[in-house]
Amino acid sequence: MSRIRGRSRLCLTGTLTGLLLFLSSPPALPAGGAPERGSAYMGIGVIAHDGMPATPPPPPRASQTEGVDVASHQGNVDWKKLWGSGTRWAYTKATEGTSYTNPYFTQQYNGSYDTGIIRGAYHFATPDSSGGSAQADYFVKHGGGWSKDAKTLPGVLDIEWNPYGSACFGKSKSGMVSWIRDFLNTYKSRTGRDAVIYTATSWWSDCTGNYAGFGASNPLWVARYASTVGTLPAGWKTYTMWQYTSTGKTVGDHDRFNGNTDRLRALATG
Repeated sequence: MSRIRGRSRLCLTGTLTGLLLFLSSPPALPAGGAPERGSAYMGIGVIAHDGMPATPPPPPRASQTEGVDVASHQGNVDWKKLWGSGTRWAYTKATEGTSYTNPYFTQQYNGSYDTGIIRGAYHFATPDSSGGSAQADYFVKHGGGWSKDAKTLPGVLDIEWNPYGSACFGKSKSGMVSWIRDFLNTYKSRTGRDAVIYTATSWWSDCTGNYAGFGASNPLWVARYASTVGTLPAGWKTYTMWQYTSTGKTVGDHDRFNGNTDRLRALATG
């Protein structure tokens, strides 16, 4: 992945005032109830399974760093506005399966970088459509790579409830673990980095049998729309990122990095 010029200076100050003003409803599903292939976004399966509680976001913490995740339904993102409201990191959906790429990826991925935001890319997994290794290859070839520039975060495997059909994509628990392992191993062999795993604790329990084997190597991004993170999947003693709401239609869903900006840069550096 080629390096792109952008401001490297990260401010340690900034306010979260105004973030709640950005929140709106996620994109509606078609009349049939199921979204079109390629339209999935980080949290779509979590919302369908757990719903979106009408609870306020957790209060800001000085030890945590605010971030967002975006996909095609956000369109062109106003990164300067997000920077001004305190956002310091962002993930953009790059791919889904082995046939979809986000048409807004360039504006979202490069735009965040150019604003000074530390950025990364994520892949929405569809384990029923192709193998884990094939999807990791596709992800890396279409924006999911990594550069040791202290401004690019390792790629994310978004693995959650299937918005198109069977919750666990028709796989057994052991089959799902094998699929995830193939993705992670291929991603690391292609980039030198361990991918972040985005998931929800209940999905992980239901679809992997609460497998504990990835916690020692792969950072956890947990989805839970509440005032606390709650119980983590097996194998992880702590989380690296937390998606605490998934209602940001215009400017992205909101997340916390479990550390200050120095720790965020350390994750980006590898």
